[in-house]
Amino acid sequence: MRFLRFLPWIPCNIDLCGIVLPPGNETSTSPSKMVKNSAFVFVKPHANTPAVRELVREKLGATGTILSTGSITGPEIDANKYIDRHYYAIASKATILPPKDIAVPPEKFLEAFGETWESALESGAACNAMQACERLGVGADELEILWRKAEKVVKFGGGFYCGKLVVEGKPPIYVFNAFFMSMRSKFVGKDDAITYFVIEWDAADLSWDKFRGELLGPTDPADAPAESIRGTILAKWEELGLKTAPNQGDNGVHASASPFEGLAERSNWLASPIEEDAFGAALIDAGLSKETIEAWSVDPRVNLPGGGMGSVFDHLEDSDADECLAKLVEINGLR
Repeated sequence: MRFLRFLPWIPCNIDLCGIVLPPGNETSTSPSKMVKNSAFVFVKPHANTPAVRELVREKLGATGTILSTGSITGPEIDANKYIDRHYYAIASKATILPPKDIAVPPEKFLEAFGETWESALESGAACNAMQACERLGVGADELEILWRKAEKVVKFGGGFYCGKLVVEGKPPIYVFNAFFMSMRSKFVGKDDAITYFVIEWDAADLSWDKFRGELLGPTDPADAPAESIRGTILAKWEELGLKTAPNQGDNGVHASASPFEGLAERSNWLASPIEEDAFGAALIDAGLSKETIEAWSVDPRVNLPGGGMGSVFDHLEDSDADECLAKLVEINGLR
């Protein structure tokens, strides 16, 4: 599971200054304007206390400019499937797509379960995680327990798992990414909410890598620098009003992993038009279509430089905005 940084100019060595690009990758000769780094940050529901919100506001405010902030409630997150789109690679198989639209590799399914994918579909034995809850009459936590006791779980790809669940008195079912329901439940309760911040800052003052590693802190708070946001929350969790100590899953705060993920997250959570977003506008100026940007915002596998295919998000992670832009232009030329 996995969703900006610009230097004050865009250098000519990234094919934006009149150099001929591959077909389908036409660009303007220069960006329309200079763009600062911008990330989407939110306090997760388990840590969304007044003290933590103030801590995050102070840390971010000392780093750059907070462009906007606000709260989104659990019922809103549930109804609009914000968290599902945020973790699209995982959630698409768990809550968004019906089984017939999930790209299951038939050969691997047959090898793993001794039944063809076609027969599993025809019999109705295949279901996504949300459907499994309805069919079995269980909640997210109960499904998590059943998933851990699954007869067999097979990994078909990154963030793509299928498990055979056998429950007494029920026909066996094949469930995709059942673990996501437990993750999702932490965001969508009636008393849950996130507090978000959109922040921008000068890349010359702080690299994206340091923004995540030193200001935010690593995914596991136990590894975070003491002065980082996650490190501070771990050290002072009782004082800050948390009910339990943070851990790798409930680590207090989320922040965009790259300039492009920041754009995707603002578009998702805030319905920000891509063409009105500074980084989005720069991408469009550089020759990427709005349709391509939208398609890549759910982290598909794309052709990568050097050959092969891979996650677009992984390829861009921790890159500065000018580098991120250059990489996206390059990928666009490989289509």
